[in-house]
Amino acid sequence: MAVWEKACAAVQPPGAGALAAGAAVSAPTPTTPTSTERQPHSLDALLPAQVARKAEDVGVSKAGLGALETLALAVLAGAFIALGAVFATTVMTGASAMPWGVGRLLGGLVFSLGLILVIVGGAELFTGNNLIVMAWIAGKLSMGRVLRNWTLVYAGNMAGALGTALLMWMSGQYTFAGGAVGLTALGVAVNKVGLALVPAIALGILCNALVCLAVWLTIAARTVTDKITAIVFPIAAFVAAGFEHCVANMYFIPIGLLIKTDTAYLAAMGAAPDAYAMLTWHGFLLHNLLPVTLGNVIGGGVLVGLVYWFVYLRREQREADESAG
Repeated sequence: MAVWEKACAAVQPPGAGALAAGAAVSAPTPTTPTSTERQPHSLDALLPAQVARKAEDVGVSKAGLGALETLALAVLAGAFIALGAVFATTVMTGASAMPWGVGRLLGGLVFSLGLILVIVGGAELFTGNNLIVMAWIAGKLSMGRVLRNWTLVYAGNMAGALGTALLMWMSGQYTFAGGAVGLTALGVAVNKVGLALVPAIALGILCNALVCLAVWLTIAARTVTDKITAIVFPIAAFVAAGFEHCVANMYFIPIGLLIKTDTAYLAAMGAAPDAYAMLTWHGFLLHNLLPVTLGNVIGGGVLVGLVYWFVYLRREQREADESAG
């Protein structure tokens, strides 16, 4: 019996003897949980009104970046979008054997790489930054600050996209698949510079409405996986439908212009000398880039940014102004 009692005592938890003897044991002192313990990180997406407030704050933050930082991040964004365009051009080569919509869908899915790199990697994209108008209409930014950001970012995007186009031309990648990649790039460029004014503006409006909606969804997302998933469908939709994105066109058209200078390649592919006569820098800048950029600003800044501000933040702004007055 004594041996059993000793064995039981050996496995009793500390303080068990005191409890058995009826000794008073003080209650454990409660500890104050940390803020992380009180409010564990939620994986739920933000609600639309919360997204609107966050988008407004992000706009203020973007406009507050220094000029060099803004320009550097814009160059990256131009290169990222161009890489998505390279991916799409490569995948769409040979897709003519498929139904038209299927080939466009595949191109759109892989083109999503560009915005994924911009959002997850961190960069400044002109079309996404059209949402900064939300901070302007709320009175948190002057129009001068908005235009400063847009100008720097647009210039940086152009530099990044043109630089990528030059590298791709120097690489000779357009000669792959027996030169078919280059013919695809030339066909895309010719179609874009051949747009009339009104269709170019309208296609630009539709495009950036989808791009800014993709950005809007990523603001609501909590994880990298959420952000990627939110990007893919709107971006694939605009590419599949044939909408026009000014930064993407800073790659698509210049790469065609560069390939056009390779007369030996054109001769080898049996292209007629005047087959790409309409593909010029003048056509790129005036017939495509200018109207598409205007459409992008309307689609992203007005149809998404200002509409969502009106729906979710206008009343808050009015109440804040009344209380301040």
